[in-house]
Amino acid sequence: MKTKANIPSSEDYRESMGRLLVLYTQVDRLIMEICAERIATAPDLAAKLALARQVGDEGRHVEIQHRWMREFGTETSPVISAEHEAMIRAHFRNLSWLDFLVDMYLCVEALGSEAVENIVPLADPGTRESLQVPLGDEQDHIAFGISRLKKELSKLPVGQRDSYLAGIPQRIGMLAETFHHLGLDVATMFENVGASYTTLCHAVLQRRDEVLEEVAA
Repeated sequence: MKTKANIPSSEDYRESMGRLLVLYTQVDRLIMEICAERIATAPDLAAKLALARQVGDEGRHVEIQHRWMREFGTETSPVISAEHEAMIRAHFRNLSWLDFLVDMYLCVEALGSEAVENIVPLADPGTRESLQVPLGDEQDHIAFGISRLKKELSKLPVGQRDSYLAGIPQRIGMLAETFHHLGLDVATMFENVGASYTTLCHAVLQRRDEVLEEVAA
């Protein structure tokens, strides 16, 4: 049985997908705010313009997702607490430009998008449609991040570049561990919408290896 919005009537599905929608929207709003703050200290005009475009994109994503959440009928209280939001902002605020590129575009954008893309085929039609524009834009953001990271790394002496590249997996792992400590039961949410959490984790790790190969090339 479906609702009039063609959303599965399963209570577990509706609750978990609703919470995931709130989580996605919070993350996009945080990215918007973090990138807006970073514009002032970006190293050159090209970087400032790319960040400004991303701020506009993320704002559009938040608007799309809020519109769909109203139709979906989900409970919209925050998934990430205000305290943890402040911690995330502080983390990104204190990063060097190079570390910012890694944490924002490899970890949050590339790996986060991979997790969302694995949910899309299992989602109801309205949720799939609400994610089309955000996921498309995020591919552009990732492309900017990877190309810019490659450019910045090319400026370093070979030994320093190789050392930095070797440390990226650890940076990604540390940031992922930080997110795990936010107290979000994402495994249950993913399972309740039909995803295998183990399979999803494997997909994210594979994507990590792919972007690392691209950056190192």
